[in-house]
Amino acid sequence: MTKAVFPGSFDPITIGHVEIIRRAAEIFDKVYVSILDNPAKSRQFSLEERMELIRDAIKDIPNAEADHDSGLLTDYCRKKGINVIVRGIRNGSDVEYESMLESVNTKIAPELKTVYLIAKAEYAYISSSLVRQLIEIGISIDGLVPNADHKILRRD
Repeated sequence: MTKAVFPGSFDPITIGHVEIIRRAAEIFDKVYVSILDNPAKSRQFSLEERMELIRDAIKDIPNAEADHDSGLLTDYCRKKGINVIVRGIRNGSDVEYESMLESVNTKIAPELKTVYLIAKAEYAYISSSLVRQLIEIGISIDGLVPNADHKILRRD
């Protein structure tokens, strides 16, 4: 059984994330969509809120599971028996950043492999930070997140 992890902060999860998760779920037997949080970073949404949004977004992907951890990605992979790290690529900046992370992860855990999935063109501009900015100024996020009408995102 090949297990993969799609790690991120998912603050919040976007339709671009979900598209990568769907594609990863077609390739791997099990995909963990895992929040690996850095407590030093501030987030707009709590861990519990982000987990709820992820669970809602992937509920129709049977071999995908929401999870979280506060340690190193490599330690998480070893604990879960994960062989592959899945990363989404939107642009050239992502390639540079992700290849640096891959180098570090390979140094720590050479048994792990990283697979890059290139975002479809229609999702390449979507980021969690863009969604947060739009929420902040009150602009609709319809079409950017899988659950734009979710009570957590509306901040009622």
